[in-house]
Amino acid sequence: MEVAGVQISLLHDDNKPRKLKYNLGHPRVLAFGGAYSNLVTAVARAGHEQGFETIGVIRGEEHLPLNPSLARAAAHGMRLTYLDRAAYRLKHTPAVQERLREEFGEVFILPEGGSNAAAVRGCAELPGEIEDDYDVVCCPVGTGGTLAGIAAGLPPGKRAIGFAVLKGGAFLNDEVARLQREYGRRTGNWSIELGYHFGGYAKTTPVLDAMGFERVYVAKMIYGILDLVRRGRFARGTRIVAVVTGQPDTPVEEWGSPTGFDSGDPRWRR
Repeated sequence: MEVAGVQISLLHDDNKPRKLKYNLGHPRVLAFGGAYSNLVTAVARAGHEQGFETIGVIRGEEHLPLNPSLARAAAHGMRLTYLDRAAYRLKHTPAVQERLREEFGEVFILPEGGSNAAAVRGCAELPGEIEDDYDVVCCPVGTGGTLAGIAAGLPPGKRAIGFAVLKGGAFLNDEVARLQREYGRRTGNWSIELGYHFGGYAKTTPVLDAMGFERVYVAKMIYGILDLVRRGRFARGTRIVAVVTGQPDTPVEEWGSPTGFDSGDPRWRR
């Protein structure tokens, strides 16, 4: 697709397997997430396929029957447990993690969103798989791991732009820098656009609904790219690759209200 002399290509890529690629290899893995968490279902599927135990710590209270996302996780053998929203906000603290280890024994705990140095390593492999010439790679940003990895894997002269899907997402600049530092490669070839969250995580509008993309992450990025192009932020002839990390399936209202990290508190197609 060409808009105002700027070439935009879509790269469909599921970032969850990339984030998990170097995080697995443990006999028991615990993942945090909301009731429709893609990470939780990805960990459950990996555990089923590779033969390790999985635990999903879900934000909020249990509701039966399980929604399709959690039902799939349970069908893959994942043990589901729940944290109320107050405790979930503290999931990263030693006290909460020690309590989980007391309950489940020795377990590898993934951060929410799966973003850590190992996830950055997996996402850093994405640029090397892009087949066509490009100048800029764009992606949605929720926890920062995908952007940190893409930027770390870019060849010289290329840059990455992330589109924050959270309200009050300025902290993500520090998160991406921290993730790159922990990975061992800090780059200055990335930036984050903060003005396309449409009111906050899982918030939507009729404009986003009409775009035909997954609305929590992808539609916000696509809208942002098109808006920046129309405002002249990219020179004519710029070649952009937009990483599409999800398909339109779960109704946006079912993602639930954001808490904790994602709150205001804190293959080719042309």
